[in-house]
Amino acid sequence: MLGCLLGDKAFVEFLTDEIKEEKKIQKHKSLPKMSGNWELEVNGTEAKLSRKVAGEKITVTFNINNSIPPTFGGGEEEPSQDQKTEEQEPELTSTPNFVVEVTKSDGKKTLVLDCHYPEDEFGNEEDSDIFSIKEVSFQATGDSEWRDTNYTLNTDSLDWALYDHLMDFLEDRGVDNNFADELVELSTALEHQEYITFLEDLKGFVKSQ
Repeated sequence: MLGCLLGDKAFVEFLTDEIKEEKKIQKHKSLPKMSGNWELEVNGTEAKLSRKVAGEKITVTFNINNSIPPTFGGGEEEPSQDQKTEEQEPELTSTPNFVVEVTKSDGKKTLVLDCHYPEDEFGNEEDSDIFSIKEVSFQATGDSEWRDTNYTLNTDSLDWALYDHLMDFLEDRGVDNNFADELVELSTALEHQEYITFLEDLKGFVKSQ
């Protein structure tokens, strides 16, 4: 039992140092704002952005859980001498899947577009889009449950012209490369904020034994 308590003491000391370090490298003390008059609502790890465009309601929802791609091989690629002790790991970026819902003011149906950041394309900007549409479907407006019985269009084998029109459709509603860039910054800030809160909760939990 004593060994366990000693282990807890060391754990709390480690967490105290870790929290201090994470707060030191925290870029945003408050969440960055999105341009384009998006209203932000945060519920734990889920964030919802919404705005109205020409009588339509556009909602973008994402969850930061499992949104950081795995970093295989550790952070040894750029071992900048001065920052070795300061930053042993590469900067983590949160690239969550996000769902765009478009609802007409008088509509009973909502067009739902499931989007993601392809690992090979993110950060590799040129002219290409940094996000892709994975699936498209219609859902009944106001339905909180996703119905698997509704037809879902998978874009893997989609006619490229139809896919381009879908991307233009999103762009006209403010969901474009700039939006996708800002969403990554927002998501990364939210993920880091939640990580620090988790470490603080973990420290409190271990300490209270």
